[in-house]
Amino acid sequence: QLQLAESGGGLVQPGGSLRLACLASGRTLDRYAIGWFRQAPGTAREGVSCITGSGDSINYEDSGKGRFTISRDMAKNAVYLQMNNLKPEDTAVHYCSGGRGPYCSLLEVDFGYWGQATQVTVSS
Repeated sequence: QLQLAESGGGLVQPGGSLRLACLASGRTLDRYAIGWFRQAPGTAREGVSCITGSGDSINYEDSGKGRFTISRDMAKNAVYLQMNNLKPEDTAVHYCSGGRGPYCSLLEVDFGYWGQATQVTVSS
Protein backbone atom coordinates (compact mmCIF):
# COMPACT_ATOMS: atom_id res chain seq x y z
CA GLN A 1 0.00 0.00 0.00
CA LEU A 2 1.17 3.51 -0.78
CA GLN A 3 2.37 5.46 2.24
CA LEU A 4 3.26 9.14 2.18
CA ALA A 5 5.19 11.40 4.53
CA GLU A 6 5.37 15.19 4.21
CA SER A 7 8.11 17.46 5.43
CA GLY A 8 9.38 20.97 4.85
CA GLY A 9 6.71 23.10 6.45
CA GLY A 10 7.47 25.91 8.85
CA LEU A 11 7.14 29.59 9.62
CA VAL A 12 8.12 32.04 6.91
CA GLN A 13 7.64 35.75 6.35
CA PRO A 14 5.43 37.05 3.54
CA GLY A 15 7.34 36.90 0.27
CA GLY A 16 9.43 33.99 1.48
CA SER A 17 9.74 30.47 0.13
CA LEU A 18 9.32 26.93 1.33
CA ARG A 19 9.88 23.58 -0.34
CA LEU A 20 7.57 20.82 0.78
CA ALA A 21 8.58 17.22 0.25
CA CYS A 22 6.39 14.14 -0.03
CA LEU A 23 8.31 10.91 0.38
CA ALA A 24 6.52 7.77 -0.77
CA SER A 25 7.01 4.18 0.33
CA GLY A 26 5.32 0.89 -0.34
CA ARG A 27 4.70 1.63 -4.02
CA THR A 28 6.48 3.48 -6.80
CA LEU A 29 5.03 6.84 -7.79
CA ASP A 30 4.77 6.05 -11.48
CA ARG A 31 1.49 4.28 -10.68
CA TYR A 32 -0.10 7.24 -8.90
CA ALA A 33 -0.92 10.84 -9.42
CA ILE A 34 0.26 12.88 -6.45
CA GLY A 35 -1.61 15.91 -5.27
CA TRP A 36 -0.89 18.62 -2.76
CA PHE A 37 -3.84 19.85 -0.70
CA ARG A 38 -4.17 22.39 2.07
CA GLN A 39 -6.66 23.18 4.77
CA ALA A 40 -6.84 26.44 6.69
CA PRO A 41 -8.75 26.62 9.99
CA GLY A 42 -12.49 26.66 9.43
CA THR A 43 -12.25 25.90 5.73
CA ALA A 44 -12.57 22.85 3.53
CA ARG A 45 -9.49 21.07 2.22
CA GLU A 46 -8.60 22.35 -1.23
CA GLY A 47 -6.37 21.10 -4.00
CA VAL A 48 -3.20 23.09 -4.65
CA SER A 49 -1.35 21.14 -7.31
CA CYS A 50 -1.05 17.70 -8.85
CA ILE A 51 1.23 15.70 -11.10
CA THR A 52 0.33 12.56 -13.00
CA GLY A 53 1.93 9.18 -12.47
CA SER A 54 3.79 9.55 -15.75
CA GLY A 55 4.80 13.11 -14.93
CA ASP A 56 3.46 14.39 -18.23
CA SER A 57 0.66 16.51 -16.83
CA ILE A 58 0.66 19.08 -14.06
CA ASN A 59 -2.11 21.27 -12.71
CA TYR A 60 -2.26 24.17 -10.27
CA GLU A 61 -5.04 25.88 -8.41
CA ASP A 62 -5.37 29.48 -9.58
CA SER A 63 -3.83 31.13 -6.50
CA GLY A 64 -0.67 29.05 -6.90
CA LYS A 65 -0.06 29.62 -10.60
CA GLY A 66 3.17 31.49 -11.13
CA ARG A 67 4.22 30.98 -7.50
CA PHE A 68 4.21 27.21 -6.94
CA THR A 69 6.07 24.49 -8.81
CA ILE A 70 5.43 20.78 -8.41
CA SER A 71 8.14 18.31 -9.36
CA ARG A 72 9.16 14.77 -8.65
CA ASP A 73 12.30 12.71 -8.26
CA MET A 74 11.62 9.12 -9.27
CA ALA A 75 14.97 7.95 -7.92
CA LYS A 76 13.92 9.16 -4.46
CA ASN A 77 10.24 8.25 -4.98
CA ALA A 78 9.38 11.77 -3.90
CA VAL A 79 7.30 14.72 -5.01
CA TYR A 80 8.09 18.31 -4.11
CA LEU A 81 6.14 21.55 -3.97
CA GLN A 82 8.27 24.66 -4.27
CA MET A 83 6.30 27.63 -2.96
CA ASN A 84 7.60 31.12 -3.66
CA ASN A 85 6.27 34.58 -2.81
CA LEU A 86 4.23 33.13 0.02
CA LYS A 87 1.30 35.12 1.35
CA PRO A 88 -0.48 35.04 4.71
CA GLU A 89 -3.45 33.39 3.02
CA ASP A 90 -1.22 30.41 2.19
CA THR A 91 -1.17 29.57 5.89
CA ALA A 92 -2.64 26.09 6.24
CA VAL A 93 -1.96 22.47 7.01
CA HIS A 94 -0.58 20.96 3.82
CA TYR A 95 -1.07 17.34 2.77
CA CYS A 96 0.26 15.25 -0.05
CA SER A 97 -2.00 12.56 -1.37
CA GLY A 98 -1.85 9.60 -3.70
CA GLY A 99 -4.50 9.38 -6.37
CA ARG A 100 -6.89 6.51 -6.92
CA GLY A 101 -5.40 6.40 -10.42
CA PRO A 102 -2.60 7.96 -12.46
CA TYR A 103 -4.60 10.96 -13.73
CA CYS A 104 -4.22 14.49 -12.34
CA SER A 105 -7.01 16.07 -10.31
CA LEU A 106 -7.48 18.76 -7.68
CA LEU A 107 -10.54 17.03 -6.24
CA GLU A 108 -10.20 15.38 -2.86
CA VAL A 109 -12.54 12.56 -3.93
CA ASP A 110 -9.97 11.40 -6.50
CA PHE A 111 -7.35 10.73 -3.83
CA GLY A 112 -7.24 7.84 -1.41
CA TYR A 113 -3.84 7.89 0.28
CA TRP A 114 -2.95 10.70 2.66
CA GLY A 115 0.15 11.75 4.54
CA GLN A 116 0.18 13.11 8.08
CA ALA A 117 0.49 16.76 6.89
CA THR A 118 2.90 19.60 7.50
CA GLN A 119 2.06 23.07 8.77
CA VAL A 120 2.86 26.14 6.68
CA THR A 121 2.56 29.49 8.46
CA VAL A 122 3.18 32.75 6.64
CA SER A 123 3.41 35.65 9.03
CA SER A 124 5.55 38.66 9.83
